[in-house]
Amino acid sequence: MNSTDIHEEVKTYYGSTLQSSDDLQTNACCTLTEPPKHIKQALKKVSDEVKDKYYGCGLTIPSAVKGLRILDLGSGSGRDCFIASQLVGENGYVLGVDMTDEQLEVANRNIEYHREKFGYPKSNVEFVKGNIEHLDELNLIPNSFDLIISNCVINLAANKLKVLQDAFKLLKPGGEMYFSDVYSDRRVPQHLQENKVLWGECLSGAMYWNDFLNTAKKAGFTDPRAVEDRPISVDNEQAQELLGDIEFYSVTYRLWKLEGLESDCEDYGQAVVYKGGVEEEPHGLTLDGHHYFPKGKMITVCGNTYKMLHETRFKNHFDFYGNWETHYGIFEGCGGNMPFTKVEGAVEASCC
Repeated sequence: MNSTDIHEEVKTYYGSTLQSSDDLQTNACCTLTEPPKHIKQALKKVSDEVKDKYYGCGLTIPSAVKGLRILDLGSGSGRDCFIASQLVGENGYVLGVDMTDEQLEVANRNIEYHREKFGYPKSNVEFVKGNIEHLDELNLIPNSFDLIISNCVINLAANKLKVLQDAFKLLKPGGEMYFSDVYSDRRVPQHLQENKVLWGECLSGAMYWNDFLNTAKKAGFTDPRAVEDRPISVDNEQAQELLGDIEFYSVTYRLWKLEGLESDCEDYGQAVVYKGGVEEEPHGLTLDGHHYFPKGKMITVCGNTYKMLHETRFKNHFDFYGNWETHYGIFEGCGGNMPFTKVEGAVEASCC
C-alpha cells in the first residue's frame, strides 16, 4: 500500500469498520497495564461514549503535567485528551489531532459534557482534523508544546520519520514526547504490510525496535528511553498464522528535546537526589524502565540522565551533584540489546 492508500484504509477502519473496542480482531490495540490511581480517577469522569471508541495500547500521560500545553497525535475519540484535561488543570491546554471524521465527531460532541464535569468555566481542550504525517500543514507554532503524547497511532503512519521530525519541531526545548506504540523484534515483511486488517490492528505497521531507535535519533531525539513494555500475545489464530514467529511489544517511550545529549551514556561522576514534590510520585520518581529515584537517596547517573532531570520540568524536584569537568568513560551497565521483555510468559491483554 502507498501512503494515500494507508491513510484511507486507516480512516475507514477506525471510522466505520470499528464501532467499539469489542470489534478489534486482535489484542494489539489494548492497554495491557492497569492505570495508576490518578489516571483511574480521571478516567471515571470520561464519558462512556468516548471510552467505547478507545483503541490505545498503553498509558501516555506522564507525571507532573499541571499547567502544561499538550498535543495528542491521533487523538481519536478524545479519551486521553479528556484525561489530560483534568491533570493539566484549567490553566493548561490540550490539543487533539486526528484525521478520522467519525472519531472527531465523537470527541467534539463531548467537549461541553467534560467541561461541565470538570467544573471549568471554559474548556481547555480542542480538536482539529489533520494527518499526523503533515503536522507542518496545521499552522501550529514551533517550540510551543511542553508535551506531545500519542497512543498506538504512529505505527499506523506510513512516514514515521516525518511524524517524529514534526513533533520535535513543535516541542519546546526541554519538552518531551511520551507515547505508547507497538514494536516488533524484527522487520515485518512487505507482504504482511499489505494486509489491511493487520495494519489496522496495529501489527503490520509496527516498527522493528532498532529501526525505531535509529529513526528517533535521526529526528533529533538522541537518547530514546523505554518507560515500560509488555509482550503482546496475538489471540487470533488466523493472524498468528500469518505473522509466524514475529514477536510484538506494547512499549511506552519518552523522547526528550534536549541539546547536548550524547549517543551513549557517558559517566561524568554525577549524582542526583529526588526531593519529592511530584504529586503522583511522592515516594520516588520513575524516569524510565532503568531509572527509579527513591525520595532522599543519592543515585549516580550518566550525563544524559542528569540532563533529562536538570533541564526539564523535573529540575525543581531534584538536588544535583557534580559537573562536566571530568569524564570517566561509558556509564557502567549501558548496552545495545533489545530493551523489551521477551514474550515467554506473555500476559494476556485486556482493554482498559
